[in-house]
Amino acid sequence: MIRSILAAAMLGISCLGAAQAGPAYPDRPITLLIPYPPGGSADMLARPLGAELQKKWGQPVVLEYKPGAGGTIASAQLARAKPDGHTLLMVLAAHAINPSLYPSLPYDTRRDFAPVSLAATLPMLVAAPLATPADTVGELIAYGKSHPGKLSFASAGNGNTSHLAAEMFKNQTGADMMHVPYKGSGPAVVALLGGEVSLMFDSISTSLPQVRAGKLKAIAVTGERRSPLLPDVPTVAETVPGFVVNGWYGVLAPAGTPPAIVDTLSRGIAEALAVPALKQQVEGYGYEIVGSTSDEFARHIDRELAAWKKAVETSGARLN
Repeated sequence: MIRSILAAAMLGISCLGAAQAGPAYPDRPITLLIPYPPGGSADMLARPLGAELQKKWGQPVVLEYKPGAGGTIASAQLARAKPDGHTLLMVLAAHAINPSLYPSLPYDTRRDFAPVSLAATLPMLVAAPLATPADTVGELIAYGKSHPGKLSFASAGNGNTSHLAAEMFKNQTGADMMHVPYKGSGPAVVALLGGEVSLMFDSISTSLPQVRAGKLKAIAVTGERRSPLLPDVPTVAETVPGFVVNGWYGVLAPAGTPPAIVDTLSRGIAEALAVPALKQQVEGYGYEIVGSTSDEFARHIDRELAAWKKAVETSGARLN
């Protein structure tokens, strides 16, 4: 009799514990917000990453594109989302630029988000139509100085790294170039191909295929060293000492997301990025895989906020 009572009590405690624990995460589809249109560098990383996470967790990972305002529209949507790990956002370096670039934002860049993982970094490529009258950084600077108003540069949107990197280049070299913003790097590359603009500081992943096809020319890369994908293309720093700009891609969750879920996401992303087929694919686009912890990504964001604040102040760039 006593044994039966104890067994029943243990069963009750077990059931109560299961009820309190709730369903295993994730228990339904995950929405990954993308702050730029399809075809851009964020999309090129998010698609294979989402597909690998879907295989790992057995739940769909749905990419939802929310372009506009340098990524702030998508960020504002995430800040309002339920903090249950089923709505996430892929952010780019613009996320750390925007607080210094805009007079106000509809969210707090650090308080309203839970950093999940720094997924990858990516150097930029100074790409140009074949007709642009410059083949090197030196020639680009000389032409911009001697022909004011003649050069124009595309960007993936106001406040994007492609915008601010070019503003930094102008500030450091004195080259005269006019800014033409587009809604994402995909449309900007289309404009490059059509000869609507003279050049672009673009993510290497989106311009590289056009360079390889002979439709665009590669003038320089913006990393600390030459890209193994374009070993004959010099860095900007070889002509303009100290000029280094790298893009990066990370995943955020809403603030208040349970730490256990953030940890599950961080580990899942790191494991997905380490899958040989995925790693080979995205490194072939020029990305450098990271796959960090939440704490590591938080520290990275803090460093980037400080660095880009200085860059914005130096460049004089400002958006309303």
